[in-house]
Amino acid sequence: MTTHLPAPDFDRHADTGVEWPTWLLCLAIYGGWLGALYWYGQDASAGALVLIVVMGAWYMSLQHELVHGHPTRHALLNRALGLMPIAVWYPFDIYRSSHLAHHRDEVLTYPGQDPESNYLEPQDFASRSAPMRFVLQAQRTAVGRFAITPAFAVFHLLRPLLSAAYWHSARVRWTWLQHATLLGLMLWAIQRYAGISPWLYLSLSYACLGLAFMRSFYEHRPAAEPQHRIVINEAGWLWRLLFLNNNYHAVHHAQPKLAWYRIPALYQAHRDYFLERNGGYLLRGYGRFFTRYAVRPLDTPGQQTRHLDADYRHLA
Repeated sequence: MTTHLPAPDFDRHADTGVEWPTWLLCLAIYGGWLGALYWYGQDASAGALVLIVVMGAWYMSLQHELVHGHPTRHALLNRALGLMPIAVWYPFDIYRSSHLAHHRDEVLTYPGQDPESNYLEPQDFASRSAPMRFVLQAQRTAVGRFAITPAFAVFHLLRPLLSAAYWHSARVRWTWLQHATLLGLMLWAIQRYAGISPWLYLSLSYACLGLAFMRSFYEHRPAAEPQHRIVINEAGWLWRLLFLNNNYHAVHHAQPKLAWYRIPALYQAHRDYFLERNGGYLLRGYGRFFTRYAVRPLDTPGQQTRHLDADYRHLA
């Protein structure tokens, strides 16, 4: 994809020393999560449960940074920082492999090739039963994205575990054994010291997934040009902090190794370049967008993503 505007000097925005903001972020997230557990253990407050959900979603944003090589150049150390199953479902190594495969921009949104695609082939969608089409269509609403999509995500994550062939890989066996062990120990400790039952914590983790999935509700669209598939969302500061500036998604895809706290300055300095590069695929915040599509589908999940150059300017 070519643009008429000069590309930024990405190296000028890169870190060369210790990434103190990300280290402080690790402390804030782990500390906030432990603090929420302690709060609940003291008075069983509903506010503590809400905070646990928010910290879990924030932790998933941190895991995204760890996958992309932050805060250190040592992959094993970054991995260790993201192994704790605070958000329960996704083993870090499984998420890492899937997400890095998603960064093949040439197949973004393609069903079966982009592991984070929200779309199906039109004939595949049409072949589903009427109730299933209704549920799939409901996921194209903000309410459905929060309430239904986590169930589909967990189902697709766990379904391969029923196949004997899936367990042939020693690496896969070790990944799930490690994850299950850490999860079991964590749930035991949470019940022992905070009084939160495993079933309640699993329910909270479902809401955590729902909140985290709101970011990716419409961060990619069908379009002929790969770069036109990647959104810029000029969100408010609370959303930006929760999602660690991944709302500037076209910037992240252009330079995946750029640290989260460097993204806003790069975007503001080169806003016209990024909007020209992504075909003007711009949303002006999450709140208005979620309200507009709370119960109204923003599009259909059955899309010819390999050929469609969709005109979604009316959604901005």
